[in-house]
This record gives sequence, structure tokens and C-alpha cells, in this order.
Amino acid sequence: MALIAVTASSPEEAAPYVESIQSRSGEAKVIMASDFTSLDAAMGGVSGLLLCGGHDIDPSYYGEPDDPKAKSHQPERDEMELTLVRYVVERDMPVLAICRGMQLLNVAFGGKLIQDLPNHQGTNEEPSIQHPVFVSPGSKLGALLGAGAIYRTNSLHHQGVVEFNRAPSLLASSYHPDDGVIEGLESPEHKWLFGVQSHIEREGEVPRSFLSLWEWLVGWAERYEDGDMG
Repeated sequence: MALIAVTASSPEEAAPYVESIQSRSGEAKVIMASDFTSLDAAMGGVSGLLLCGGHDIDPSYYGEPDDPKAKSHQPERDEMELTLVRYVVERDMPVLAICRGMQLLNVAFGGKLIQDLPNHQGTNEEPSIQHPVFVSPGSKLGALLGAGAIYRTNSLHHQGVVEFNRAPSLLASSYHPDDGVIEGLESPEHKWLFGVQSHIEREGEVPRSFLSLWEWLVGWAERYEDGDMG
């Protein structure tokens, strides 16, 4: 059974992601900055990485001043996750990054973020809204989900990636058809790396095809564990 590292700020934050992994017959190991001592201790036995949602990324990591509309930062978590991304990318390990996680991927590969986007989150009472997402033909995400289609999915983020601040070595695999905000990232060099803005752990709020990303993560983590990544 594949063991997947899940980065989070607390066990409670990690819980829905862990449940999605476990319901696909995977195992999850929650890694928090407060407990992080070394890469060896954190990643021992791990064959996949999930970067989950959470706090804003400290803009000092992408060379920008703090925006007054930004929410609280956790630089210790940022540093830990950036270290983990470098570790798993060097080993070509499967990575799935969700919301903040996708934004962190962009920063890790040299991109930047818009610190406050209108119309991509709800209210404190109803944080999730629905909006359209176009999945690009020819993308690996499109091959997995179904390309050239517009889906309605959830949105809970106020920071994000657009074309001008996308990391040059990453490709946009999906985007909002009205404002161009990037909703998915992938790497042409690293086959087993996906980032999505949609909170797919909130399984009732996303199209059923998006849930195949969980099967993808657990399945490829199992293959990585077995040394079968062909």
C-alpha cells in the first residue's frame, strides 16, 4: 500500500485530504512544519506527495512586498514545502498540489503570484463558490479528465497564477475562460506532477472526473513504490 506525504498546518486541516487518499486504498502521513526535523525523517517510506490548501505563501519567496489584503503567512511551512518539492522533483516522485499547493508549485519553479484576486472565493459563511474551468486540449490533465471541455467546479482562493507570472518551466493545463486565471499546472519535464486550484478533497463540489486525480495519485505512488514508473 502506497504511503503519501500530506503537508498541512494541522491534523484537522489535513483530515479531508487524508480521507480521500485512504478511500482509494492509499496510506497518508501528515507532515507539519512544527514536527519537521529532516527530509529523511519526513520522507522515509514515502512514494508520493500531496500539497494541500491553507495559508497564503509569504511573498518574500517570490520577491514581492506583502499585499495589505493578504492573509496570514506561515513561512516555516513555506520553507518546508519548498524543500520537499525540490526533494521529490529530483526523484521524479508523483506530486499532486491543491489550491495553495498549486501556487507553491508555481513559486518553487520560479513563478510569482497575484496576491488578491476578485471573484474566486466566497464569503466567510460560504467560502466555496462555483465557476467554469476550461481544460486545455493536449494537456496531460486533459488526457486524464477529458480535454476541450468546460467544467463547473469549486473555487476558494484569493491568490493565484496568471500567464504573466507563471513559472516558465510549467504549463497551464486549465484556466478560467473569462478572466484567464490559471486553474491547473503541469510540467513537461516531470510526468507525474499536477497542480489544480479546485479543492478536490471537497468531493461533492467538483465534477466526478476531477476525482480521478485521487486514483492517479495513489496508483502512481504504488507504481513508484514498486519501481515501475515506465
